Amino acid sequence: MLDRANTLLRRIPAWGLYLVAPVPVIWIYLLGLTGELGVDPAKRIEHQLGLWSLWLLIAGLAVTPLRRFAGLNLLRFRRAIGVITFFYILAHLLTWLVLDVQFQGVWADIVKRWYITVGMAGFVLMIPLVATSNDWSLRKLGSVTWRKLHRLVYPIAILGALHFLLLTKGFQWEPLLYALVIAGLLLSRTRRRHSRPNRVAA
Repeated sequence: MLDRANTLLRRIPAWGLYLVAPVPVIWIYLLGLTGELGVDPAKRIEHQLGLWSLWLLIAGLAVTPLRRFAGLNLLRFRRAIGVITFFYILAHLLTWLVLDVQFQGVWADIVKRWYITVGMAGFVLMIPLVATSNDWSLRKLGSVTWRKLHRLVYPIAILGALHFLLLTKGFQWEPLLYALVIAGLLLSRTRRRHSRPNRVAA
């Protein structure tokens, strides 16, 4: 079954994800424009884009564990997932900046509100990742340096989970569950590195 699934996945071009990715963003904005999102559509759009961004972060982190533990090979899609994640986070940020606060008191909010500070830190860390998510950067940086740089996705995921936890009022299970999922995925990566046998130099 898995062999058949992996064979099917190999036939799907990674660039197809870039074609599909804008559809939910366009759809949520159309719902806002047509009055389908209630009295505060900007907040609804902002929240939904943030949630989708978190899903994409989790999807990117899950690629390696799925391959290792389940045998499902999604590795060829990981770079596209990362780039799409950045643009969803950018759309989330721009919605807050343009439709929510309307460029008023932006710096004060970043400094005073911890969830915004954490969210902005995660966004800034994503910039070098999306800028180097191409074959040219991989060749220029070298595979070792490139991989080390792209490990920034781990603190980015932690900041994303923390951002959701901090902005939630009162105790809610949803942000806590996302934080636990991200912690589990990061732990699986840490255990994998520690379980590798040390190589003895020839």
